[in-house]
Amino acid sequence: MEDRFQVGIITSPHGIAGEVKVFPTTDDIRRFQKLKHVILDTGREELDLEVIQVRFSKQMVILKFREFRNINEVECFRGKSLYVTREHAAKLEKDEYFIADMIGMKVVATDGGELGILKDVMQTGANDVYIVEEPGGSELLLPAIHDCVKNIDMEQGVMTVFVMPGLRD
Repeated sequence: MEDRFQVGIITSPHGIAGEVKVFPTTDDIRRFQKLKHVILDTGREELDLEVIQVRFSKQMVILKFREFRNINEVECFRGKSLYVTREHAAKLEKDEYFIADMIGMKVVATDGGELGILKDVMQTGANDVYIVEEPGGSELLLPAIHDCVKNIDMEQGVMTVFVMPGLRD
């Protein structure tokens, strides 16, 4: 299991006072309002930062950290990722899972046949799509809907799915 989760990527400085513009990589952009601490991965080190101000601009988040006071201190963070620990991650509802915890799960069909390994999750507007890497390297795309996904057993690391007609063609 992952111990930290990416919540955003710094795209650029914002203004001259050390604020940064962040592209959110979390489902709920409003989660930033409750965020007090993040981990910045600079590529050389990880910095624990305290969030002291959050604003929204269109689909972006503007953050101010206690540790930085001017544009020169944050300019080098373009393209760098922000993370939260599992302890500070959003609380999950019943039948919700962190994508990072699902990657690598074995995927089996309701008839017992092994389909492959969950390689990635594509987030679309309507529903997520599970990308399953089949033996041999081909990919099977499965919609993350109740008609298709029958069970997810996080303890065993197994997802049971019904492959709807037409998905393998």
